[in-house]
Amino acid sequence: MTHRFLLPGALLCCAVLAGCGGGSTDGTAHPGPSGPAPSAPAAATAGGASGTGTSGPADGTDAAPPPSPGAGTASSGTAVPTTGRRCHTAELKASVGADHPGAGQANFALVLANTSGRTCTVHGFPGVAFVDGAGQAVTPDPERATGEAASTVTLSPGGHAWSALTYANPAITGVTTVTPASVLVTPPDETAAIRVRWSGGEVSNTGKASVPRVSPLRPGDGA
Repeated sequence: MTHRFLLPGALLCCAVLAGCGGGSTDGTAHPGPSGPAPSAPAAATAGGASGTGTSGPADGTDAAPPPSPGAGTASSGTAVPTTGRRCHTAELKASVGADHPGAGQANFALVLANTSGRTCTVHGFPGVAFVDGAGQAVTPDPERATGEAASTVTLSPGGHAWSALTYANPAITGVTTVTPASVLVTPPDETAAIRVRWSGGEVSNTGKASVPRVSPLRPGDGA
């Protein structure tokens, strides 16, 4: 009777022990039945391919090819000439010639010299302003002479153009005057001026009489 009940109990105990082992015969560990699976690593590039060292556009479209040489320019296909272009302020030197008085009138030559290494042109009237030591204007702007047509003056390197600066002697007209420190000369079509020391004496500061006038530029140095 004793042996009859031991055999089923032993078999049941052995079955329970076999179900609690959790191992396998291939030597690898299997995951447990519970818990979420680990998430996959994020893609290394916007295109989803890693390890290439580059990334494509975020919207998935193909990147535009690089422009070909010369693309995007407005070239007409012809070279820019080194002659016939306007003279710029940085290429010029300004000076004021000596007074050549006559019939109660002062006459000066405002001279522009081409100091660059290229041929350039000037056309029209220079800008002129009388200023004090601080660069502030001390007279109304000189007027432009009427009845004189402007022409284009070609200046080779070292060439000159000049404009006549004239006004009635203030002592004759009796107007109030000021003695400028300098005169600012601006080449035609330029915005930067050239400052030249003024040694021509008193100039009217009323704008009513003895108002200085300038002529269009012409070839030469006005000597």
